[in-house]
Amino acid sequence: MESLFLLIPMSLLLVGFIVLVLYWSIRNGQFDDLEGPAYEILMDDDTHHESSPSIKK
Repeated sequence: MESLFLLIPMSLLLVGFIVLVLYWSIRNGQFDDLEGPAYEILMDDDTHHESSPSIKK
């Protein structure tokens, strides 16, 4: 029973911290574009850059 006096306030602080982090991430636009990064990896960059090494035969 005495452990509940410690565990309940600690769990409330943890939930409050999680809510603050979620609120911060929503306000800073972390969830604005959920599909863009998934499609970005599929876009193939076929251009050759001058600084990249190329294989010559």
